[in-house]
Amino acid sequence: MRVCLASTSPARLMLMHQAGIDPITIAPDVDEDAVIAAVEAAEGRTLAPAEHVLLLARRKAAAVVARLADDDPEFDGLVVGGDSMFEINGEVLGKPHDPEVARRRWHEMRGRTGILHSGHAVIRVVPGQAAHEVHEVAKASVTFAADVTDAEIDAYVATGEPLQVAGAFTVDSLGGAFIERVEGDPSTVVGMSLSTVRRLARAVDVEWTSLWAPTDV
Repeated sequence: MRVCLASTSPARLMLMHQAGIDPITIAPDVDEDAVIAAVEAAEGRTLAPAEHVLLLARRKAAAVVARLADDDPEFDGLVVGGDSMFEINGEVLGKPHDPEVARRRWHEMRGRTGILHSGHAVIRVVPGQAAHEVHEVAKASVTFAADVTDAEIDAYVATGEPLQVAGAFTVDSLGGAFIERVEGDPSTVVGMSLSTVRRLARAVDVEWTSLWAPTDV
């Protein structure tokens, strides 16, 4: 069974590899800000975090399915799309990009608990048949250590790691030492809930173990 990850996220790819899956990766051609702005304007409201990440996960997966139809019409397998955002104190935090933004966030986050929302869309693609999509949102709470010093924050930001990740932190790399507790599927915080993807795969009649890459014995 082939798998296509509708993402070029190193963290999501790492998770799949660790789970025994060797997907192809395709970057989805989705203007995330434009998609959210259009839907919020049409509905006259701000999307809740769970709605936000699910909408983008679905759009990303759908965009890659459309591309596969042109570039690889014989593709038979699953397309997996995802999106994440971090919410703390009622504020949604995406990727900070700027060091000063990341530094300010860490000063505000230490000693507090936030929620990582992760949207998942799995689409079963079979040549000559209509695609079948299922989707779900997973979430996990993250508690940051209260004793993180200003010097540690400065050093962490200087590595560049927190600049390109939702919430300005990682749990599986340098940022992990500053996190005291995770409640929920830990892989959700890394970038994708493997247990959720497994459940969605089964919903489209695909067993998780059939996705494992062959291993040499």
